[in-house]
Amino acid sequence: MKNNHLVTLAILTFTLTTLNAFAQKTNDTIASQIKSFKADKTITLSYDDASKTSKLFARAENFPEADAKKAGIQAMNFGMAFFYVGQTLTAQPEMINLTFMVLAKKPVFAATHNWTVTLAKETLDLGEARYAVKNSEKNVEYLNFKISPADLAKIAALADAKFKLGTFEFSFTPVQLATLRNFLAVSDIH
Repeated sequence: MKNNHLVTLAILTFTLTTLNAFAQKTNDTIASQIKSFKADKTITLSYDDASKTSKLFARAENFPEADAKKAGIQAMNFGMAFFYVGQTLTAQPEMINLTFMVLAKKPVFAATHNWTVTLAKETLDLGEARYAVKNSEKNVEYLNFKISPADLAKIAALADAKFKLGTFEFSFTPVQLATLRNFLAVSDIH
């Protein structure tokens, strides 16, 4: 009797491991999921046939105007993306590219651009941005970060997510948090 339980356990473990190893999500499934979340205005999926690469991209609405005014900027939003080979997502991304786009009459974040998020029991220090300004867009600052899906999920789980970018404090809006959650859901292959 004991051996039957061991055999059953071994078969179950092998089956679960095998299923997990073959977990994947096609672009058609991802597109359907985006549509089912009614997130097709904020999340897009594209495929480039020349490079045989897919891109999952999200762009959020602007942060609250009151936060922008306190920071001395006109507006700020963020976008996030990751790429994968082919038209089937076979693994959740290890890192997601997230960029804050800041519209300001003069640079505000050139000198200080560390990103920290306050959670209930900890503070996530997400490091210094890779800072950029394009010559053709002198009034736009780009603060580029790489963030793990696990850290993004911690932020998305908050009801009231506050963070510091440089020396200024901002709050994610409920719509922005929904964008984070939807992006994570469509990028999860389980």
